[in-house]
Amino acid sequence: MFVLLGVLLVPLAGGGAVADAPEPGDVLVPGVAGGGRAEYPMDTPDQVLPPLHPEGDVPVPTPEEDADESVEYMPRSVVGASCTATTGTHQRRVERLLGLRADGRQSAADCRAIRAFQVREKIKPANGYAGPVTWSRAELLAARKNLDPGRRCPVKKYTVVCVDLDRQLMWVRKDKKVTFPVVTMRSGRKGYATRTGWHSVYWRHKDHWSTIYNTPMPYSQFFSGGQAFHAVYGQLATPTGSRGCVNLSYGHARKLWDVLRKGDRVYIWGKRPGS
Repeated sequence: MFVLLGVLLVPLAGGGAVADAPEPGDVLVPGVAGGGRAEYPMDTPDQVLPPLHPEGDVPVPTPEEDADESVEYMPRSVVGASCTATTGTHQRRVERLLGLRADGRQSAADCRAIRAFQVREKIKPANGYAGPVTWSRAELLAARKNLDPGRRCPVKKYTVVCVDLDRQLMWVRKDKKVTFPVVTMRSGRKGYATRTGWHSVYWRHKDHWSTIYNTPMPYSQFFSGGQAFHAVYGQLATPTGSRGCVNLSYGHARKLWDVLRKGDRVYIWGKRPGS
């Protein structure tokens, strides 16, 4: 069952829309029937306290495959559109990344360009709506070409996990060598911000269950109180963020487990858009 997420849109006189303005009944929803489903809640309730766990390990579920990250979130009113005039929640960011005029307003040319990008990247439905999935994919592709354009993550002789909240990306490097390539992640929402600055991986638990919410947190690597890197079973590029943890796909969290060790440093900067 989907949880309907409250990012609302209201039409403009020119046929576009402004994100976060109230229009009852037009919340963002997955744009394809069945998209974003997961056995466990998409919004895994992350721990807010240092980890506790029962004696012995209880294996957490292993998904057959990672969640489909290609299903865009959009207002109900544009789900069936072939090319929508509605301004997306991430319009200006997508325009900038695609080399369009970054005015934050959807035009017919914008829609065609965004739809072409969605077709190329197999984002569903490809109707030109600049939502969180389209933005996330565009940021990841840009980062693969230019990993850290602002040189925000310090270069050290030791391992550093770089967490960019502005772009919702993370990677690991030691000195100038990238030891874990850039991937999409999901950080804390408004009121549950992922803490910025320097941290250290202080406790790791592969088969972790949240003792507060009785929810699986596979491949947990805690770095600040109850905040950890861990896998989730649903999409990452959702309208809302986590409750503080850095969420990863199951496959990426499993690979990160083999890269990091207790004591490795973590550097976090920026702010999740909308938080």
